Amino acid sequence: MNTSTKALAVALALLCPTVALAHGVTGGDQLFIEQSTGSQLIPFAYLGAKHMVTGYDHLLFLVGVIFFLFQMREVATYVTLFSIGHSTTLLFGVLSGTHVDPFLIDAIIGLSVVYKGLDNLGVFERRLGFQPNTKAAVLIFGLFHGFGLATKLQDFALSPDGLIGNIVAFNVGVEIGQLLALGIVLIGMGFWRRTDGFTRHANLVNGLLVVAGLLLTAYQLMGFAGLLGDA
Repeated sequence: MNTSTKALAVALALLCPTVALAHGVTGGDQLFIEQSTGSQLIPFAYLGAKHMVTGYDHLLFLVGVIFFLFQMREVATYVTLFSIGHSTTLLFGVLSGTHVDPFLIDAIIGLSVVYKGLDNLGVFERRLGFQPNTKAAVLIFGLFHGFGLATKLQDFALSPDGLIGNIVAFNVGVEIGQLLALGIVLIGMGFWRRTDGFTRHANLVNGLLVVAGLLLTAYQLMGFAGLLGDA
């Protein structure tokens, strides 16, 4: 296997995490969340970090966001916009009790992956004659990602005792998990970008990003349709 092929394999691994690492809350974590009373800052921060690290849809979007960002200042700017977006709706959704359909929100999250892949491929400017504001798009999609995170917690009977502190800690954990995951991705991307394979295979990988986003969207919409059928 040559260097370019190895680099492509690494990129595909970064873009296609196993479904077994889906970011739903496990039974043990659910039991802990529902039985927790009072301030549980460190455990909730750990759960937030774990939730983000295993959140393949969030990570696919972030991979698309940083794919062609070569300056750390640019990476920091876009990641900060995403963090502002998802932190706002995560805290608002849980603390205000605002409920949104998790299937539809996760379908929009899937579409955010599609958008970023198409954007990286230059489809909007080349085919449609306009270029969306990428910073605004990352912020807006971040809001939907935050509601996606909130829906995972809204399914549980959360104790009001210490709720605000625990949710803030969960959000801090999400940020920590995001930084850890991005660090790994950036290291892998850094090695790949030093090879000739990056230029040759960048479009292929972003095409796979689009396909992955479409599959995520279709999966969630089928879940929504099934929910309607059961009603």
